[in-house]
Amino acid sequence: MKAEKLPYPAKQADMKMQPDTDFANYKAAGKLDGKIALITGADSGIGRAVAIAFALEGADVAVLYNENDGDAEETKRQVEKRQRRCILLKLDVRDPEQCRQAVRRTRAELGGLNILVNNAAFQLAQEKFEDIPEEQIRRTFDTNILGYIWMAQSALPHLQAGDCIINTGSIVGLTGNPLLVDYTASKSAIHAFTKSLATHLGERNIRVNCVVPGPVWTPNIPATMPAEEIEKFGYEVALQRPGQPEEIAPAYVLLASQDGSFMTGSLVHVTGGKLSSDQ
Repeated sequence: MKAEKLPYPAKQADMKMQPDTDFANYKAAGKLDGKIALITGADSGIGRAVAIAFALEGADVAVLYNENDGDAEETKRQVEKRQRRCILLKLDVRDPEQCRQAVRRTRAELGGLNILVNNAAFQLAQEKFEDIPEEQIRRTFDTNILGYIWMAQSALPHLQAGDCIINTGSIVGLTGNPLLVDYTASKSAIHAFTKSLATHLGERNIRVNCVVPGPVWTPNIPATMPAEEIEKFGYEVALQRPGQPEEIAPAYVLLASQDGSFMTGSLVHVTGGKLSSDQ
């Protein structure tokens, strides 16, 4: 893969090698007809792909994003292209009140809430652990785990039996990564949060699961990784390539739909063969 560097926060529209989200070979089956989903970090990358896949399956979508208006508008365009409703929520998951506002607006403008996808993430590679700034560590955890907790707390009073929460973890939360120590710790926390919340909500028949992607080509990669790492990004997995966002999204459809009705507390690996035992 050719080295490509972008300033953070990267815009998907600016990437030379565009992530695949056209779903040209995807066969929809109405698995989410009538459902309403709120997806954080849905302006680009995996979040955008999930929004499109949910729309293809019949769901209306609220797209929560923090900075990139142009990318968010493109996600909205793609959802509406599939004849589904879409609203944009420019909010920050690090703020509990803004999380509550996201849920209120979703319910008011789309008519309810059935599926919460916690996907917003922040990462920044650092060569030396001792050089990671305090501000970066706080932003990583405020976004990647506290933001998930605030969103879940905000959504839960409005979720009914059969509804669900889907979190986005990462294989590095199981394997570790020398350049992403704070990020990997936050992703490990997401995995534990998923399992604990699933046991807590089981009696209410609200399912909580986590998709665990391997290396996936998204705007975060050229914005936060060193050039030499980008050149070899993804080639350590069994399939010897990075994944594309549209290859990850079907796992979210599974977990959001009736097909996943007996799945809760699961960490669903979509990693191209990267194993949790790999070093």
